[in-house]
Amino acid sequence: MKSTLREYAERIQSGSSSFSTLAILYSEDPGSARQGGEMDYMGKMDLDPAFANVAWGLNDPKKVSKIVESQYGYHIIQLVDKRGDKLKLRHILKKPRVEQADIDAALVRLDSIAQDIRSGKFTFEVAASQLSDDVDSRANKGLMFNVTQDEATGKRIRTSRFKMGELPAEIARVVESMEVGDISKPFTMIDKKGKEQCCIIKLKNRIKAHTATITEDFQILSQIVRSHRSEEFLNEWIRDKQRSTYIRINPDWVNCDFQYPGWVKE
Repeated sequence: MKSTLREYAERIQSGSSSFSTLAILYSEDPGSARQGGEMDYMGKMDLDPAFANVAWGLNDPKKVSKIVESQYGYHIIQLVDKRGDKLKLRHILKKPRVEQADIDAALVRLDSIAQDIRSGKFTFEVAASQLSDDVDSRANKGLMFNVTQDEATGKRIRTSRFKMGELPAEIARVVESMEVGDISKPFTMIDKKGKEQCCIIKLKNRIKAHTATITEDFQILSQIVRSHRSEEFLNEWIRDKQRSTYIRINPDWVNCDFQYPGWVKE
């Protein structure tokens, strides 16, 4: 993996290949590979810390960085432009390959951990805190969080509740046949960073389809109310502006089905 990236860097520095061409052909970051490895302008806090530390040390657009390891894999980086405190970069990503023998060993280890949890040797929460490699959930004793957006305020909401369609597909398939309190068998999945993971999960709670109540669904109901009130406020604001603001409508558009009626005066 690293030897391949060193070869790419040598070809770029010698002028025998361009960074963009190699990124299009070989980078394993689908989001940037099609653009020749180019990323949007980003601040230092927007990037993986290890990646950012190397990127912010670049000054010459003709140079290629040393190989840097991030949570996504191995990279070489090239500076494209600086704009204030943001950089435009291009990179080539190569993801480490996990041998099947290592996956099999991890699944066996997880099966042993699951058996110890079921027998009461320790709890799932203790196992997640001490044994999990998932930095996103380990500090929460294994609890997964779902980040959604409030339609009314645009603010991000963090909750431990998931609809089935919001779960990663591999987890949703496992959860579907589980009962509350069950510990799953070990399984593999691809995480949001594109890495293969070996997992076990515990179903803490399941809420069946029901008529909404304040005690069980306060957060969801409050979001609906806020969204409804925001829509009412916007409608009233537009109606007020229609009464006090001159609007000229192109004759070709007067018969359009406007989202907010009242623009065309009879």
